[in-house]
Amino acid sequence: MQRTKIADLLRTEPTGTTVLVKGWVRAFRNNQFIALNDGSTANNLQVVVDFEQTNPELIQRIKFGAAIGARGELVESQGKGQRIELKVEHLEIYGDCNPEEYPLQPKKQTLEFLREQAHLRFRTNTFGAVFRIRHALAFAIHRFFNEQGFVYLHTPIITASDAEGAGEMFRVTTLDPANPPKTEGGAVDFSQDFFGKAANLTVSGQLEAELGAMALGSVYTFGPTFRAENSNTTRHLAEFWMIEPEVAFADLNDNMDLAENMLRYVISYALEHCMDDLKILEERLIEEEKSKPQDQRSEMTLTEKLRFVTESHFERLTYTEAIDILRNSNPNKKGKFQYPIEAWGADLQSEHERYLVEKHFKKPVILTDYPAAIKAFYMRLNDGTEPGKETVRAMDILFPGIGEIVGGSQREERYDVLVSKMEAMHIPTEEMYWYLDTRRFGSCPHAGFGLGFERLILFVTGMTNIRDVIAFPRYPGSAEF
Repeated sequence: MQRTKIADLLRTEPTGTTVLVKGWVRAFRNNQFIALNDGSTANNLQVVVDFEQTNPELIQRIKFGAAIGARGELVESQGKGQRIELKVEHLEIYGDCNPEEYPLQPKKQTLEFLREQAHLRFRTNTFGAVFRIRHALAFAIHRFFNEQGFVYLHTPIITASDAEGAGEMFRVTTLDPANPPKTEGGAVDFSQDFFGKAANLTVSGQLEAELGAMALGSVYTFGPTFRAENSNTTRHLAEFWMIEPEVAFADLNDNMDLAENMLRYVISYALEHCMDDLKILEERLIEEEKSKPQDQRSEMTLTEKLRFVTESHFERLTYTEAIDILRNSNPNKKGKFQYPIEAWGADLQSEHERYLVEKHFKKPVILTDYPAAIKAFYMRLNDGTEPGKETVRAMDILFPGIGEIVGGSQREERYDVLVSKMEAMHIPTEEMYWYLDTRRFGSCPHAGFGLGFERLILFVTGMTNIRDVIAFPRYPGSAEF
């Protein structure tokens, strides 16, 4: 008999039919009632065993975590908490689970402990919910761009370029690290390496996506990116996923509209399709906040916060306007910012971004026109800015609880301006000939942005540590599993 997923049973509730379900035991009460979960939904199916007619040895093996199969009739439940239940006719145990040895227990576990059990934490209610939501958001992103006529472009994971210019990259090499070949000058001779040059794991698919956009019009990437940044924080990973659309014949305003529409679309999708999982995470947050002082508790529940974002138009203002607000804010005047805002040109920190979003505007914020000195070489230089105060057509989207969630810009399409910026930032123009060719042949205004997928999941799930929204987190000192 073919297995039926519990999500399908609970959706259709075909009482009176005989079905086969398979899953893992979440609870077993009174030698009779099994709470069975197969991962397809946050909800369990109650499976009722006639213990008087069942082999006692089999009953003894029904333990928390065991994998079982149950065939029987689906009937209306007489108990509370469920509308239907499965009346067992045949029960089979596929995998025993010794409760004395099983690291997970049928009780609340700390997130820190579960992080050390990343290979098993999918089995908990919290992480089952997180990863079903992660799947739904990934699907929604692809659906959004498909509906908008974008082409999904697979950009390389191994690259010889540094899109961000920060130099924090993982080297990819087949050379002997202990004794690499050297040039006459004593440097590592990468001409003898696999690719014939120095290569790294990509920090961004943006530059290659721009090449696609200059022929296909609208493209997006969705793949892993890597940063060898020694950041042990709740917001950074060494390996994470990025969504990076690039659009030809688009300016900064088009870029902001696209990003805002995309965020509202995918969050709305989660609210429509993931409510059972969101409710689990919302209840977890409510319990967690009971231990906090009243003034530190969230003003909105998780689902209220998500609806607020989908129903709010994002506040748009320039970096210069934001600096004025921050410089005159009470936290800045009273010395409560860890990084005080003293003058124009300061690189905004998470505390500043969150103040703008959570305290001042109380809605998502899009900041534009940043100082050129603190932004990447490929961002379009604004015309008419005074020397020393040059700005670029950049935009960052700031979310409550997260800070920056999207970073993007209108790209510099003018060949001579781009070359002069690259030279000023010591970016080798000879090696980047392929990028400059898009400005030499049929250049046009174009724009794009990067969305850190894990930061989006943090916001939607209400989790507070980025290591809890990716299956197997990679960070300094850890590459487990």
